[in-house]
Amino acid sequence: MYKNLILRKGKDESLKRFHPWVFSGAVHHIEGEPEEGEVVRVLDSEERFVAVGHWQIGSIAVRVLSFEDISIDACFWEQALSAAYTMRCAIGVAENPQNDTFRLVHGEGDHLPGLIIDVYGKTAVMQAHSVGMHVEREHIADALLKVTNGVIQNIYYKSETTLPFKAGLGQENGFIRGGAPDNQATENGLKFYIDWLKGQKTGFFVDQRDNRSLLEQYSKNRSVLNMFCYTGGFSVYAMRGGAKLVHSVDSSAKAVELVNQNIELNFPGDKRHQAFAEDAFKYLDDMGDRYDLIILDPPAFAKHRDALRHALKGYTRLNAKAFEKIQPGGILFTFSCSQVVTKDNFRMAVFTAAAQSGRRVRILHQLHQPADHPINIYHPEGEYLKGLVLYVE
Repeated sequence: MYKNLILRKGKDESLKRFHPWVFSGAVHHIEGEPEEGEVVRVLDSEERFVAVGHWQIGSIAVRVLSFEDISIDACFWEQALSAAYTMRCAIGVAENPQNDTFRLVHGEGDHLPGLIIDVYGKTAVMQAHSVGMHVEREHIADALLKVTNGVIQNIYYKSETTLPFKAGLGQENGFIRGGAPDNQATENGLKFYIDWLKGQKTGFFVDQRDNRSLLEQYSKNRSVLNMFCYTGGFSVYAMRGGAKLVHSVDSSAKAVELVNQNIELNFPGDKRHQAFAEDAFKYLDDMGDRYDLIILDPPAFAKHRDALRHALKGYTRLNAKAFEKIQPGGILFTFSCSQVVTKDNFRMAVFTAAAQSGRRVRILHQLHQPADHPINIYHPEGEYLKGLVLYVE
């Protein structure tokens, strides 16, 4: 039987609106001493059932798994993962011969807070962002193989850097089901090498798939600069879109090596592409005005609220450089993946950069994360990716 966590009076209001977090300040007391990651029942101040979820130490005390008084057992994991997989099939990203790269579980967006699962071909890369999901990893793996009916055959567990440091779990990355020497996957008919062993996140930025497709439509006969290119996703799409030249820039030599491999995989011997391992701001300072399509997709400038002001200055400075250098009639794709930076924050930073440049700028598209990164309507914090496509006169 699960231990009970009792809330302070009035602190169940957000849960009545199905928000999936219980903050530590809302907790009155807990019956017994649950281990971190243990499942607990959440009760209101009059000890009526509210939710069930994973207990953890920190500002978020419980991540809610269900608002029904149920057991979190093998049946629960099968139903939750089956619902997530069915939705990916319905939106056309799973069981699609042109696309075997997609996000299968997106934390709160799939009512599984603390869990991320990305699929690359026959391999799923699983990340736990909570101790509770780490504890359940074997049950999740079993359910995942069962509900995908052989589509997924290997599961790589990659939570070394995502679990709470103080939990002291001593977690190491590695395959927990199967094993895959082949790290190639297909996205919209293009092939990519996925570095799930040492790469950022789960090895690839799946969340930019739709935005890469949009970029492809604007690339014909353009000179393209892909800043913070990482594995070169935007670069590969620009090549297929008919760009006359594509330059990829990243401060990591390892990333540049992977970009070149991905270009060669899709466009062997094509001389339109070059990659440079260089600091972004230095490259922007020195590049001149040769580009008429620029992509700015930097890593998160702010990972917590205390860094917000500094991050917005960084976005303004970065975009001001692009506005200063882009050719007349150029198109700028610019993004923020910082969750604490709101759409309005980001737009204001880009507006300030445009105003500083004195250029005439029009918004063509407002971009966000794709459908396989759904946002739980009761958890608006899940909307993290913001982007603008701008026409610069």
